[in-house]
Amino acid sequence: MNTLLFFAGLKEAIGTDEVRLAAAGMTLGEVKEKVRSEYSLDQVNNCMMAVNEEFAPEDTTITEGDTIAFIPPVSGG
Repeated sequence: MNTLLFFAGLKEAIGTDEVRLAAAGMTLGEVKEKVRSEYSLDQVNNCMMAVNEEFAPEDTTITEGDTIAFIPPVSGG
């Protein structure tokens, strides 16, 4: 099992900051598409993603126990 973490507006849109998902063997891009589809959450397309606290490209393969974070862009002035 894998833990998916959501921050800021993503957390509010889903209603929780953490979801469990069997994602081992999937790529990070496939996980992103599953989240987008399952939660109708198009905002994930603009997010940075990290695996085990390190930013990672979409072709990263997820292994059992990995933690995946979806980090939306930061705005400010």
